[in-house]
Amino acid sequence: MVTMVKTIDVSGLVKVSRKSCIKFTTLMCWCIGKAASRVEEFFTLPEGGRLFRYDRLAINVIVQNNKGGINSCDIPFTDDLQQFNRDYMELTATVANECKSTFLEDHMVIGTSAMIQTELDCIVNQYTDQFCNPMVMWGKYRKGLFRTTLPVSFQFHHVQMDGGQAAQFLQLLQDETIF
Repeated sequence: MVTMVKTIDVSGLVKVSRKSCIKFTTLMCWCIGKAASRVEEFFTLPEGGRLFRYDRLAINVIVQNNKGGINSCDIPFTDDLQQFNRDYMELTATVANECKSTFLEDHMVIGTSAMIQTELDCIVNQYTDQFCNPMVMWGKYRKGLFRTTLPVSFQFHHVQMDGGQAAQFLQLLQDETIF
C-alpha cells in the first residue's frame, strides 16, 4: 500500500455546506466519488492475486450507531448530488438505528474515514490483505483568514494504480471541491 498526502482548499465546500444544509462530510464523499469516477483505475480491485473490474462505485463511511459502537455503510455513488445526499442520509440513518453494517458487493468501494473532532496532518492505515480498496481519510478542516484547508491522506494498492494516477485523483478531488 502507498499513502499520499495533500492539503486541499475546501473553502467552496464549506460555503456550499452552509448554504445547502448538506453535511460537509456528505459533500466530501460526493467529491471523492466524482473525482474517482474520472480515474479508470478506481474501477479495478486487486484481490487474491487477481484484478476484479466493477462498473459502479460506492463510498464507504463509518457510522456511529445508536448503541455507541460503529458500523460500516456503503453509499452508491451517483453524479446527482441531491440523490447522493438522500441515499447518504437514509442509509446512514438505517445503519445507525439497526446497528448493522451494510455492504454493496457489486460496487467498487472507496473507503473513507473522517475524524472531524481533531486536526490531523496525516493518517496512515496499517496494511492488511483483507482490505485492498483505496481509502481517503481526513480530520477537521482548518479555517484561515481567506481560505479553509483540509489535509487528506489517500492510501491505495500499488497494483491498482501508480503514483501518477493517485496524484491525478488528488488533483481531481481538489478541482471537485471548488463549487
